[in-house]
Amino acid sequence: MNKIKFKAGRALFGVFFALLACFTASAGYADNAIDDSISYFSGENADLPSFAQLKTNAYANEKTNATVSVFGVDIKTVSLSVHDRLHVIPGGVPFGIKLSTNGVIVVGVSEVVTENGTFTPGTDGGIKIKDIITSVNGKAIYTNDEFIKQIEACNGKPISIEYTRNGQSFKTKITPVYEKIEGKYKAGLWVKDSTAGIGTLTYIDPQNNSFGGLGHGVCDTDTGLLMPLRKGSVCNVTLSGVTKGKSGAPGELRGYFSGSDTGVLRENTVCGVFGSFTDCPISKEQAIPIALKDELSAGKAQIMCTTGNNKRDMYDIEIVRIIDRSSENKNFIIKVTDEKLIDETGGIVQGMSGSPILQNGRIVGAVTHVLINDPTKGYGIFIENMLEAAENGVN
Repeated sequence: MNKIKFKAGRALFGVFFALLACFTASAGYADNAIDDSISYFSGENADLPSFAQLKTNAYANEKTNATVSVFGVDIKTVSLSVHDRLHVIPGGVPFGIKLSTNGVIVVGVSEVVTENGTFTPGTDGGIKIKDIITSVNGKAIYTNDEFIKQIEACNGKPISIEYTRNGQSFKTKITPVYEKIEGKYKAGLWVKDSTAGIGTLTYIDPQNNSFGGLGHGVCDTDTGLLMPLRKGSVCNVTLSGVTKGKSGAPGELRGYFSGSDTGVLRENTVCGVFGSFTDCPISKEQAIPIALKDELSAGKAQIMCTTGNNKRDMYDIEIVRIIDRSSENKNFIIKVTDEKLIDETGGIVQGMSGSPILQNGRIVGAVTHVLINDPTKGYGIFIENMLEAAENGVN
């Protein structure tokens, strides 16, 4: 009788440890497999393993924290976003971007030659390349001309300069010197106040004609610095040709601005540029739903873009793999598989950034960067990231 009880006890312990092992394995898997940030649409279920549950009372368009449990035991807290299923119009057309900076960007430093030798007033005052000069002697500076006039009018006296570096504000004083060749006071600083270029439109919100494009920010070509936007506009573009991409030499869409401005630019962020059109340039009947980052998967997809024939078209690609769900822009890798597009452009070229990526009839993201050594491959950004940046102005 005692042997029977002992065997029964061992059996119960075996079952207990088996269940414990099952729970531990499931909890460990869920903890690793479930992102720390979860998004899903109102009326639908979050993408979780079948044995995991999400404890939340979140409503649509709400951000909060929620608890994930396995077999009734809480295992982790996640950041939760619940959305309405938004419909946007896919872009895929080129547009011109004109941007003026908030302050002037220092893109170079140099020596100033005087009768008494060479001097470097700017660097002596601690100013470096990539700094953004915002005022001189208390007066706000927005353009190169304004900065130069302030320097030339100093008559050799020290001037106060306010500038930002990595988002922090600083003050300094410099003393411009008289340059003998041109006969003007100079600070030994090269600055930039504006830029312009061509990109591809990603989406338009049919409710208010707001748009997003590029999938990355507009950066200064000399310093790589994200240009601080003071004001900007967009206009139509006519493509004149394509320089095909090849390994080690990215190609580009060639074109020119055509017509007057069609809208305003309001945000320049690492996730793209955002603004609004005066009139919607694409039929609102073409609006389709977006997909959240958790709905995107490796496999077949399409990009919508315009090439040298000035015709918007769909091309086959493959989403190779998702590499970083938490990154701001380089979230997944794509590969162009459409022979027609490869024949026309070599793959992904400059100017195609912002081309919407579609999967299962939904916009999942946009092209953001090309891989220099293989123009058929590039990075994609989640459309969810772009929409959040448009809403929050993320820099």
